[in-house]
Amino acid sequence: MNLLKLSWKYLIAKPFSTILSLVLVALGVSLTSILLLINNQFQDRLYKNIDGINLVIGAKGSPLQMILSSVYHIDVPTGNIKLDDTKWVAKYNKEKHRWLTKNKFLEKAIPLALGDSYEAHRIVGTDHQYSEHYNAKVAEGKLWDKDMEVTVGALAAKRLKLKIGDTFHGSHGVVGDGSMHIHETYAYEVVGIFEETNTVLDQLIMTNVSSVWRVHEDHDHDHEIEEEEHNHDHGSHDHSNDSTAHAHDDHSDHNHDHGHSHDTPKEDNHNHAHDDHGHDNHDHAHDTPKEDNHHAHDDHDHGHDHNHDHGNTKEYAPLSHAGKEVTAYLIQYKKDGEGNTSAMAATMLPKIIDETEGLEELGYAVPAFELQRLLDMTGVGMKFLRMLSLIIIIISAFSVFISLYSSLKERRYEIALMRVAGASRGRIFTMIILEGLLVALLGFIVGIAISHIGMSVLAGYLQDSYQYSFSGAVFLKEEAYLFVGSLLIGFFAAVIPALQAYKADISETLSNS
Repeated sequence: MNLLKLSWKYLIAKPFSTILSLVLVALGVSLTSILLLINNQFQDRLYKNIDGINLVIGAKGSPLQMILSSVYHIDVPTGNIKLDDTKWVAKYNKEKHRWLTKNKFLEKAIPLALGDSYEAHRIVGTDHQYSEHYNAKVAEGKLWDKDMEVTVGALAAKRLKLKIGDTFHGSHGVVGDGSMHIHETYAYEVVGIFEETNTVLDQLIMTNVSSVWRVHEDHDHDHEIEEEEHNHDHGSHDHSNDSTAHAHDDHSDHNHDHGHSHDTPKEDNHNHAHDDHGHDNHDHAHDTPKEDNHHAHDDHDHGHDHNHDHGNTKEYAPLSHAGKEVTAYLIQYKKDGEGNTSAMAATMLPKIIDETEGLEELGYAVPAFELQRLLDMTGVGMKFLRMLSLIIIIISAFSVFISLYSSLKERRYEIALMRVAGASRGRIFTMIILEGLLVALLGFIVGIAISHIGMSVLAGYLQDSYQYSFSGAVFLKEEAYLFVGSLLIGFFAAVIPALQAYKADISETLSNS
């Protein structure tokens, strides 16, 4: 019988102590491994999504909230900013169908218009620079082009079961529980689906900025009609002190001029703020589509069940940009002659916002700085869990040591007989060491299996919470180090018992038995 088989026989002869040692090793390994998996994938996604974004310009507020809402899409925006205040950042180019910047410090400025969602997946008004920034390729169909066309991220399309030609209605806010206001006048049509990119783009529904304006223009128009009806029903009411004006949050003042015609846009009268869920405070012109804008839906469609209408060819009248707003701009600085980010740009852009009169409502955030702050805040919990896993591993080493030491005392006579039968001291030493290594190896295998299965289970929850895809099928190089560490624990736990077996006196052992 070889030494490996003999070591295994001794281990299974004491099942309870062996299982206890194995479980402790597996627990330490699994906790360490799952922390590595979460931390590695989480940080990889976080850093991947801010790559190439040097600054975010939005409504003044918490810089961290600005980054979480505009870059990672896991928080509500700080508000909206007027296009009139950001003409120096970027302007829409009709010929190129994208927002271009002429500022000498900027390479590009990607607009974002946020506030709506479909089944908890955010609808983002932007331009093609956004998908280009993440190197996204279209798997089916094409990129959005006209108003009310959308291209859907891979995971969003899969979860929502959206296909080319499907139509759906967006909902106010990002809760997605069916209780939010549904924009029923205009339906979005799916014209493309992206390949998976492992970025936040996978979870989003993308359209152009004017689609978001158009949807909210109609929504605000409905509110205006309701306001007029309310005022007509209460003719004796003093309108100058009317406290029932529509307000979507505590910070929004709505001044309605009800004497204008709905056929002609009148600017600066319909300033609706939806800051609780990041809606645009648009100053809306009441343009109407060139064709009838009443969409056909089956009797069961309430905005959450998408339809399969493959013939949406509607053309909409262009919207005026006067008085309109966006949520944020994702900024990339100009490069210097060596291809590095311009230090002058990094200095001047924040200075322009801080010191220019009329830009008091604008705020900004540096993604790299805010991400480091976020990781510093969450790092305390991660360090505690790492310490806990280290403590468990140390306890498991002591368990292996105690198990082998106790077993050695019970086997001293057997070991002496093996020596009499011709087994060398080296073979006895190796046999005990193998027992420790076997426990460590089995504990590592079980621990790794637990961690990767656990990560697969957690992936769905993490995806819902952080809008990123996680996987338990990822194996890290750090786990190879964990494997070596486990074997070292088994080795050092078995060294003292092995040395005692090595030094045991045969004649003394046999005479005392």
